[in-house]
Amino acid sequence: MGSSGAGKTTLLNAIAFRSSKGVQISPSTVRLLNGHPIDAKEMQARCAYVQQDDLFIGSLTAREHLIFQAMVRMPRHTTKKQKIQRVDQVIQDLSLGKCQNTLIGVPGRVKGLSGGERKRLAFASEALTDPPLLICDEPTSGLDSFMAHSVVQVLKKLSQKGKTVILTIHQPSSELFELFDKILLMAEGRVAFLGTPGEAVDFFSYIGAQCPNNYNPADFYVQVLAVVPGREAESRDRIAKICDNFAVGKVSREMEQNFQKLEKSNGLNKEDENGFTYKASWFMQFRAVLWRSWLSVLKEPLLVKVRLFQTTMVAVLIGLIFLGQQLTQVGVMNINGAIFLFLTNMTFQNAFATITVFTSELPVFIRETRSRLYRCDTYFLGKTIAELPLFLIVPLLFTAIAYPMIGLRPGIDHFLTALALVTLVANVSTSFGYLISCACSSTSMALSVGPPVIIPFLLFGGFFLNSGSVPVYFKWLSYLSWFRYANEGLLINQWADVKPGEITCTSSNTTCPSSGEIILETLNFSASDLPFDFIGLALLIVGFRISAYIALRVRARRKE
Repeated sequence: MGSSGAGKTTLLNAIAFRSSKGVQISPSTVRLLNGHPIDAKEMQARCAYVQQDDLFIGSLTAREHLIFQAMVRMPRHTTKKQKIQRVDQVIQDLSLGKCQNTLIGVPGRVKGLSGGERKRLAFASEALTDPPLLICDEPTSGLDSFMAHSVVQVLKKLSQKGKTVILTIHQPSSELFELFDKILLMAEGRVAFLGTPGEAVDFFSYIGAQCPNNYNPADFYVQVLAVVPGREAESRDRIAKICDNFAVGKVSREMEQNFQKLEKSNGLNKEDENGFTYKASWFMQFRAVLWRSWLSVLKEPLLVKVRLFQTTMVAVLIGLIFLGQQLTQVGVMNINGAIFLFLTNMTFQNAFATITVFTSELPVFIRETRSRLYRCDTYFLGKTIAELPLFLIVPLLFTAIAYPMIGLRPGIDHFLTALALVTLVANVSTSFGYLISCACSSTSMALSVGPPVIIPFLLFGGFFLNSGSVPVYFKWLSYLSWFRYANEGLLINQWADVKPGEITCTSSNTTCPSSGEIILETLNFSASDLPFDFIGLALLIVGFRISAYIALRVRARRKE
């Protein structure tokens, strides 16, 4: 217990080997569990840590969330049946039975679990491995008095079953205060008292700060140990005297004696602060993340329907605008424009569908990777593969509608070539969206960065600027443009086998291209480059995804 800034959360993080990089841990620091030194790996095996903020994937139900947690938290030798049984047991222990099939939801946006239910779900996630030690940071934060009492009662029941429960709390009600077996009062980063609530009354009476009758002891202790605005120096002097009094007391002396005995026996085991290991195998982590990501896609049918409806409407609109083009000089210009619209639509539609994928889940990802639930690569692969079917269906639907309506080159081979190129474009732009999403720290930042970064690639597509006219100093950038490869590939597919005479030209029109070869020469494209266009698009997919993974990994490392 203690006021804000007393050091409660910092202490918990230090105990649990979770201190951030900005916090320096003294080399002489040691953690003791039952009087024995413990390292990070042992702490991970014996301790569960419930953080202050509840972070969940809102589209899952409480039960689905716990099944995922069981898949990545429980030891790899545990069978699927045992994991499900453990999930059922935890649901029963933490009174989540009535809401187990309710969506978790997103506070303020999607209706779901109540604040108390979300907090109990957070406890359930950590309790799956049945750890003997449970650490909770501000479990009653943001809850009303009834919900706060309910949550602490749940923790009390866990402690009565043999678990050690440590929690931080600001100012509990007198009812809550009576539930605690021991209290640790903190002020200005120091220990002001450690012992039972009854011993606290005696200690504060001894130093001349007796709690009045019919007064909440918790409120009284926090007020005594608070820094009062305008009287900072006086408050700090009072706090220092209280802490000094405790430091020379019986409890403090016993702790010091125990520590010295361990030091003499060389029993202190100094281990790396980040010595955590993964409970699940690589494949199990991948399976779990893929399953959760796929559920998230399926749980948002409206979003999928909107995407498919949008694709259909745009394809029909483009088809009606360019309906039934003929092989004339005007028709050639219209067809070239329609083909470029294929690319711009596939790019912006798919890039902006994925540009928020990772930023929206970033807080959950950071917390779960810090807790060593899964690796960065399993998360990235699971997320991207789960969304792949949609990015194959969208280009198929778009091409199947717009291609015949416009009257592009007939023949199944030409259609399949165009479909393959459009599908590659959809997945290149998806990969680029992933890169922007992984590189940006927020959704608003990703949406701001995306469009201006895409525009340069658009300019080098060969529609606005002839590929032979690209300045030397921008040549390298043109090789990174998927518009260039896809535009060239689609135009080769359209015009390469158009023979002289197939294009209708008047005798007086000397600028009309008489064959497909002339059209390609005018655009500085070569029919022999078609295989290289496919290779270029495939390499961009791989390159952008590897870059996105590296960006995500760097972001995860910075947060550790």
